Amino acid sequence: MEACDWSERSANGHPDVARRGSSKGRGKGRVIMAEMQLQKKGKKSDNGIGSVVDFLLANARLVLGVGGAAMLGIATLAVKRLIDRAAAPPDEKDADGKVEQKSLEESWKEAVLLKASPKLVRKAKRSDLSTALPAPEPRLLTDVAESSRTPEEPPSEKPPLCRTLQETLLHYYSQEAVVPDAEVQVVKQLVLDIMAELQDFLKAKHPQMPFCALQLGGSLGGGLPVTSLDTAYALLPLILEPHLWTFVPGEETILSDPQFWMIKRDNLEYTARGSSPWDRFMLGGYLSTRMVVESLHKTITASINWPAIGTVLECSIRPVIAPDDLRLEVIHQDFTLTINVLLVAKANDAVLLAYPDSTAPAENLWRRSYYREEVLRLQDLDSADSGVRQKCLHILKSICRQRPGLSHLSPTHLRHVLLHLTNEESDWSESAVGDRFLQLIESVIGYLAIGTLPCYFNGKVNLFSHLTEEEIDQVGYALYQIFSDPKSLLVK
Repeated sequence: MEACDWSERSANGHPDVARRGSSKGRGKGRVIMAEMQLQKKGKKSDNGIGSVVDFLLANARLVLGVGGAAMLGIATLAVKRLIDRAAAPPDEKDADGKVEQKSLEESWKEAVLLKASPKLVRKAKRSDLSTALPAPEPRLLTDVAESSRTPEEPPSEKPPLCRTLQETLLHYYSQEAVVPDAEVQVVKQLVLDIMAELQDFLKAKHPQMPFCALQLGGSLGGGLPVTSLDTAYALLPLILEPHLWTFVPGEETILSDPQFWMIKRDNLEYTARGSSPWDRFMLGGYLSTRMVVESLHKTITASINWPAIGTVLECSIRPVIAPDDLRLEVIHQDFTLTINVLLVAKANDAVLLAYPDSTAPAENLWRRSYYREEVLRLQDLDSADSGVRQKCLHILKSICRQRPGLSHLSPTHLRHVLLHLTNEESDWSESAVGDRFLQLIESVIGYLAIGTLPCYFNGKVNLFSHLTEEEIDQVGYALYQIFSDPKSLLVK
């Protein structure tokens, strides 16, 4: 009773004490209301921790003041949320985890964008602003003044971030596949000079071996667009007497292979052996390609003074030491070149190339060449509809040269696949170059799958007959990579 009377008397007798008592009562009322709200939301713990927290909050204002009570309330609320989350069911934890994971992903994306974007200037602190800056040197002021007078350079044009397949192919064709005409003319002139020296020597050294004038073959000879300048072809035609030599098609030979022909000596019973200058290269009644190539190889390697010719032409010329291979390696200060000398025999519309390969089943085989027909056909088709057949061929040839996995795929294979595709597709405009390019790759993969590529001019000839299964698998895998993502392989 005395305690109660004292408090009442103190409240009645001292107004300040009364105000403090009333504010204390209002504080207790707020704490009670907060406690009721927490009970409504179901956040109060059942183990007594909630009552202890509420007691601390209720008395914090008296001890720490308003600001301290607010900070303690925020910290306590965070602790209570952690406790509630630990006691929550697994479904609610998964939902919270997804929200946090999403925010983490968004923040990671923002960090990537900030890293790619230019760095922003850091805001200056008050301490930095308060410190005095050192006075600049006069030389620095002069440099700044001079740099301010120079005009700003115009911003360089940036390449587009995203190109279509058509734009990618045309860009690759103009920037990577096409060889500048000036470089082509330099290499072509050097090859023609070497061919002239070889021609003069053969006429002086072997007048009994009638050859036609050396001809420049391949792309440098006026065929399809030039893909590379590291290889050239020099054609050396033989002059054969038509009444003494007969061309036998491949189907009529013992091998019965339409790809390989033979040249037979006729009228031996009426004309003496030696009537033709080529009789000494005859084997079993047929003109032997191996004997002709080996004889010519000895002349090229042992009789011609190539160092002297190279000094005059400002290059180094060295013949390849291989009895069944006629090649010259040319080293110029600007490029390296290989010249392949091919023996040619012509009869009517047939063009035969000497085939002295070590794996050949016979030594007197001549391979039927359709290069002239292939080039004329593609040129006629493109000129008729302004098509892009030669561009597609040019791009894929350049890619095959740059990728080792496609080394077994020759330009002859690509030309015949392209001619077959021409019979199936009629739209070869520039707007369809992307679709035609992918169809060309898909067609090559299809022929590789069956292991057969029929010749466009003779369906009996299989152009894949010399490829092994391992080589076919290697080429097919490399082409599949290009077909899956062509733009990443074309653009450097």
